[in-house]
Amino acid sequence: MHPVRKSFFEDPMFPFDFVYQDKKSPQNELPDHLHDRFEMVYVYSGKGTFFINQTFYEMNAGDLFLIPGNTIHRAFPNADDPVMSTAVFFSPAFNRLDSFGDSYSHLYGFDVARKRNHYKIETTEPLRLQTEAILAEINEELRSKQIGYRYAIRLQFQRLLLGINRLVQSNDQNCSEDVQIGPIWMKEIMQYIDHHHVESGLSLSILAKRVSVTPAHFSRIFKLLTGMNVTDYINAKRIARAKELLLGTDDSIDRIAYRCGFDSLPHFHRMFKKLGGVTPGVYRRSR
Repeated sequence: MHPVRKSFFEDPMFPFDFVYQDKKSPQNELPDHLHDRFEMVYVYSGKGTFFINQTFYEMNAGDLFLIPGNTIHRAFPNADDPVMSTAVFFSPAFNRLDSFGDSYSHLYGFDVARKRNHYKIETTEPLRLQTEAILAEINEELRSKQIGYRYAIRLQFQRLLLGINRLVQSNDQNCSEDVQIGPIWMKEIMQYIDHHHVESGLSLSILAKRVSVTPAHFSRIFKLLTGMNVTDYINAKRIARAKELLLGTDDSIDRIAYRCGFDSLPHFHRMFKKLGGVTPGVYRRSR
């Protein structure tokens, strides 16, 4: 059975979705699924099992799960003692901050989870209290929608991520803030892809040659650390850039396809529909 790709209402200015204190039951849970958004799940009460990237975890009160984007997962709530939880879905860009000259990343906890292939955090009492308080504040901001509520939500969520990241780091004194990078060549190649993903001809063999490893080894490590194969990752980066150009410029669709590294307009349309759910024209008109 292939995993379902969950979709969201895409607001490019506020890529944040929130399901507060939802009582789970086996009947209303999705099958194996994945999505581009990063997801955080906090459990208030109940019991169940969480399947995340080939591993099963028990769900109990106070548990926190960090699920990076494009990670297959599924919850199995206990029918007799169903889980009540809050789920937060967000795009990495939602919390992007200017650098203060250090290596802090708001996605640190998610990066460690992906690196170690372990997605469950057993919280401390202070973090549980902080988590529940901040989630309640976010829910109230979404309910009241007072002036500046989106800024308030982002600030509150950044506070929560900071507390989580500090707990993750304190629980593993052997990992540095660059633990998510993996081998040294991964840092180089991720930076290279960020700067060159719109260039045509970018391929697995070219990238592997650049860092002096075999294509097979490159592909295995890349998939292990990112959860995606190289081609899918590059296409996702290109489509993300295409979305920015569709909304931020008056360029024609074929011009945008060329600027984003696609050799043909049909290929661009296929990839955009596959990753974005709609055609480029519909995406531009709908926003």
